[in-house]
Amino acid sequence: MKQLRALALLPLMASPALAEGELKLYHWFEYIPQELVDKFQSETGIAVTIDTFDSNEAMLASLKAGKIGQYDITVPGDYMVEIMAGEGLLDTFEPAELPNFGNIAPQWLDVPFDPGRKSSIPYQWGSTAFAVNRDVYQGDINSLTILFDPPEELKGKINMLDSQGEVLALASIYMGMPQCNTDRDQLKALMDMLLAAKPHWASFGSDTAKDVLVSGDAAAGMIYNGFSAKARAEGANVEYAYPKEGFVVWMDNAVLLRDAPNRENALKFLNFLLDPENAGTLTNYTAYTAGVTGVEPFLTEEIRNSPENNPPADAPNGSFVAVCDEATQKLYDAIWTNLKK
Repeated sequence: MKQLRALALLPLMASPALAEGELKLYHWFEYIPQELVDKFQSETGIAVTIDTFDSNEAMLASLKAGKIGQYDITVPGDYMVEIMAGEGLLDTFEPAELPNFGNIAPQWLDVPFDPGRKSSIPYQWGSTAFAVNRDVYQGDINSLTILFDPPEELKGKINMLDSQGEVLALASIYMGMPQCNTDRDQLKALMDMLLAAKPHWASFGSDTAKDVLVSGDAAAGMIYNGFSAKARAEGANVEYAYPKEGFVVWMDNAVLLRDAPNRENALKFLNFLLDPENAGTLTNYTAYTAGVTGVEPFLTEEIRNSPENNPPADAPNGSFVAVCDEATQKLYDAIWTNLKK
């Protein structure tokens, strides 16, 4: 697992006397534009510090290992919100504490991982599948075989995300199996398929998923749709796939952490993110999709028309990563541990 990187963002304030305290974010790498942080600091006088992580699982492990109480907000994926709530790591708030709460898009309000939005707000949402360098491979990419039984041109040139939940979810979709499966024979078949596919992969990396496609170190890779759009914008001749078997849909969410040292400042930031103009600035940077109404006028034409954000009409439905019970999760943990040896 890539070591966590810390980035200290200096507050833009006229003088120290204007300081209104601080805000400590635990955030994904390359997932918030500096201009948005600067705007929040300028408007509020609150100094923002950001530490970063590269997977939901790394974030959870870090918080459980002693970092809870050090941060105010983090940004987990949908399934991880449910896990964190179950482990008592989240605080709650009332809608009245966020004047912009009504800007949450209706389809993202009463979500199963946080019904009624008691601890979280939408951050960005998108999909996870894969992208292929069309200079290297010109064949059909409408199947997860690209990752799990690749053509000769791509063997040994594939990067996989270092994300247990998403890798095993895509593998289950490819095998036509339900997530949170308890059938031992099917789980063995899943593990055997993954172990057979592993020699065709060059690397595991989440924060490098875009960069290895841009540099040419990988010719294909499991990737988030926004990262694929960024790779294309940086000159890589890549095409993002919506495979026929299915893909992962996710929503990242800004959550209020238990024992947040700067709770009031955290609420100000959550409210700031729900402003349509700010959500538009965020979306233009990430190349994903906002869960906030009224964003469209603030989006660039490139983001509106991005092929990564506009799946073909015949694309299948995506699937969220499922949250398994503890006993079943241990089975998947064992598969992942074996795969990463």
